[in-house]
Amino acid sequence: MHKVFNTYDEAVFDAFDGAVVTIGGFFSEFDIPINLVEALRRQGATNLTIVNNGAGNGDYAIGGLIKDGRVRKLVSSFPNTPGAWAFRERYLANEIELELVPQGTLAERIRAGGAGLGGFFTRTGAGTEVAKGKEVRVIDGQEYIFEKPIYADFALIKAQKGDSFGNLCYRGTMRNFNMVMATAAKVVVAEVDEIVPVGALSPEEIHTPGIFVDRVVLTAPNHAADTAQEKKVNSR
Repeated sequence: MHKVFNTYDEAVFDAFDGAVVTIGGFFSEFDIPINLVEALRRQGATNLTIVNNGAGNGDYAIGGLIKDGRVRKLVSSFPNTPGAWAFRERYLANEIELELVPQGTLAERIRAGGAGLGGFFTRTGAGTEVAKGKEVRVIDGQEYIFEKPIYADFALIKAQKGDSFGNLCYRGTMRNFNMVMATAAKVVVAEVDEIVPVGALSPEEIHTPGIFVDRVVLTAPNHAADTAQEKKVNSR
């Protein structure tokens, strides 16, 4: 039951070419597992499909994976933020595929994957480019489109606290995507700011039960220094 790994690199050792990787977070180093993503860069897997709310900042973490040419496809809601120059360059050069998904739909598709659902109908995107190639159904006089679930090979997520059984507690915006992604992947790796003894987290504090989590790694004490590059958004 002991799930704590000593290093980021050990925690992502088995990532493979062509894998689908969900990465938690909401545009902030606070809730993105950037050290795990940097370890994935060092690990070398390529031809990846990355699922994230955005497209990274600068040439670090998600932006770095894209800059390195390691991402075949991005599934995202907001890929064109100011710091996402690596994605823009790759996309304009036809070197990366984009699947644009409304934010609520993205979260729900991941949740559906974790819940074992075959998909769902939503009004969001009906009658737009988002609906292209999707099943359309009229329900109570309103047009709905069918969205398929997202299930990943690996989920890299960020939590505030965890224990050696993999029970996780989130804070603030960490809950936006990390929590649902923890339910919808074959291998779930959590980067946590604090590891506590088993039993220290009350049932009311646990947002993700350890049954969903395969590996836990502690954020290094010099996390702020390690992530300084994430704050330096390259403008081109």
